[in-house]
Amino acid sequence: MSILIGFVEILLGVAGGIAVGSGVIAFILVLDIVPRLAQLTFTYHKVHWYEGALIAGSLVGTISDFWQWKGAFNPVVALIIGAFFGIFVGLLAAALTEVLNVLPILAKRLHMKNYLVGLLMAMVAGKVAGSLFDWFVFRN
Repeated sequence: MSILIGFVEILLGVAGGIAVGSGVIAFILVLDIVPRLAQLTFTYHKVHWYEGALIAGSLVGTISDFWQWKGAFNPVVALIIGAFFGIFVGLLAAALTEVLNVLPILAKRLHMKNYLVGLLMAMVAGKVAGSLFDWFVFRN
């Protein structure tokens, strides 16, 4: 009986993971974030590469988290990998905010149209400070 329960747990876990992963990818694709990102970077002819990379990255990330992969890298290699992750997340967040028109609406509601650059820099500084706090204080 325990083999049957284990099989059902594995089946439900895989089905749940596929459902959540598909939902995230569908959310990103339905909002046209990838085509907009390709348009902003003038690489629209490579939009299929972006979509494939997003799906492959989601799959590899899920598998690496599931099996708790660990890697020991040279600090320079880790810095380069981290920079690529940061650039990707930053571009994806910028594309999402542009698609949803978050910043103009926020600036209008807070009566900060003249201070939009300062608002953007404050958001970036807050994100950096939060990340540094998480890496150096919270996780230790």
